[in-house]
Amino acid sequence: MLIVMHHKATDEDIQRVKDTIERIGYRPVVIPGAERTAIGVIGNQGWVDDSPFQELPGIREVIHVTKPYKLVSRDFHPEDTVVRVAEGIEIGSGRDFTVIAGPCAVESREQMLRVGQALSEMGIRLLRGGAFKPRTSPHSFQGLREEGLKILAEVKASTGMRVVTEVMNPEHVEEVAAVADILQIGARNMQNYDLLIEVGRAKKPVLLKRGIAATLEEWLASAEYILVQGTEEVVLCERGIRTYERATRNTADLSVIPLVKEFSHLPVIFDPSHATGKRSLVRPMALASVMAGADGVMIEVHPEPDRALSDAGQSIDLQSFREIYQALKRLWEFKREITISTC
Repeated sequence: MLIVMHHKATDEDIQRVKDTIERIGYRPVVIPGAERTAIGVIGNQGWVDDSPFQELPGIREVIHVTKPYKLVSRDFHPEDTVVRVAEGIEIGSGRDFTVIAGPCAVESREQMLRVGQALSEMGIRLLRGGAFKPRTSPHSFQGLREEGLKILAEVKASTGMRVVTEVMNPEHVEEVAAVADILQIGARNMQNYDLLIEVGRAKKPVLLKRGIAATLEEWLASAEYILVQGTEEVVLCERGIRTYERATRNTADLSVIPLVKEFSHLPVIFDPSHATGKRSLVRPMALASVMAGADGVMIEVHPEPDRALSDAGQSIDLQSFREIYQALKRLWEFKREITISTC
């Protein structure tokens, strides 16, 4: 339930509503806005009786929200959320198109220093690299784990880049958060609720990938687990879903990007590497995501793609990535000019 206060409501009116929500056993979440304050009711498992609020002063309207997610929805938060990773690095502000790049897995110190330095010189400020790697086969490379985190920390210190890396279980959250600027939840863990809760408690930006067969509602409900714990800076990442088609690794669902923006205030980025599994498709799909309304992309880049220990077939070499990055910037600026001229 969402209780919208009148613009003339006093602090006492707002406090009275909060006290009433707590008295009936729920948690109030105050959502300030430019024109009015709203108070969300959190903790209910179904319909909430609104009779205790009918006689309270200062209330403009009561909206019953039936979605399994509330804090994630535009009902509770009409304005777009901007995720601030660091000084000058914002995702979802509309002022820039975010590009996250780097290898699928941290393989060695030399590999990461090489790719980190090259990407930094191009102007990339967010470096991806998996220290912990969940793999379909137990015989595949599983990552360097703690050693990989140390390497990421060294590259971060030497280049000034910010780090995006995956956390796989609740026990690793504190350790990964000590290095990572954005905690990534992979597709396989989208509905690992214990992990989502622990990540939400870390109070760091989170990148939440869509599960391989997750509906939009399931995806947003997973994001709700994180927001309920107090972390509001969540970035959603569309990375393709599993369908009957086998010509590509997954089926890229670009239509979900503008659809998410209708339902939620959270920024959305696109992962063309995992969505297609083919390096020849990364560029066209990355460019298409710009026009679909994505706030950014995450692309797998490796200094020697064919020798990559993880996802070699979809990894891009440094020169090819440079060309893709330049094309993305040009298209983003073109789209902004069109948007401004038609407003």
